[in-house]
Amino acid sequence: MFIGHWSAAFVAAAHSRAPRLGTLAIGAQLVDIAFFAFAMVGIEHFRFVPGATASNWLMLDSAPYTHSLLGGLAFAAALAVLVWLADCDRTAALIAALVVLSHWLLDFVVHRPDLTLAGAPPMLGLGLWNAPLIEKPLELALTFGALAFYVRKRRPRLLPVAVLAVVLLAVQAIDWFGPRNTDAGPSASLTAIAAYLVIAALCAWVARSAAVPGDRA
Repeated sequence: MFIGHWSAAFVAAAHSRAPRLGTLAIGAQLVDIAFFAFAMVGIEHFRFVPGATASNWLMLDSAPYTHSLLGGLAFAAALAVLVWLADCDRTAALIAALVVLSHWLLDFVVHRPDLTLAGAPPMLGLGLWNAPLIEKPLELALTFGALAFYVRKRRPRLLPVAVLAVVLLAVQAIDWFGPRNTDAGPSASLTAIAAYLVIAALCAWVARSAAVPGDRA
């Protein structure tokens, strides 16, 4: 799952005591940001293998810190602590933690069995990427249904929402239909991290334009 991960951030940000949408957008992809950073320095490893799944060529060779449930819990706790230090609000911290944790749960639905509970077998994953006629509509429905929910609750200005929606569609279309290669070098990791940060920045822009206050940390 790619843009579908931000669905958790959109839903969570509609809560009156939630952290800012930009913060939650980082949280939704925090483990992938860490994963690609770790891959660049050789801590974790991945490849692009043609046919790894019908929708995605990503193959995780070693991701015990970022793509284990235990690792997800650790990243969730880390962001929760930062949010609590910024806002002294346990509800906001819990919301941030749940958004981070949602990443592993959504990955579990789509990944081939390459996720773990604590960094070692059994390898887990339902493999919905092998059923693109189900996974692709599901990802779009999750993402834009959640964005519509956030918009209804927070009433941000149309322009930033439209820009965010177009960018989300564009990056997902590139992921699904763009030219594929098997280069898993630093450029692939940097491109992924840049995409996550650009979308987080757009989410922050959307939140700043919201008519209904409530975003905090």
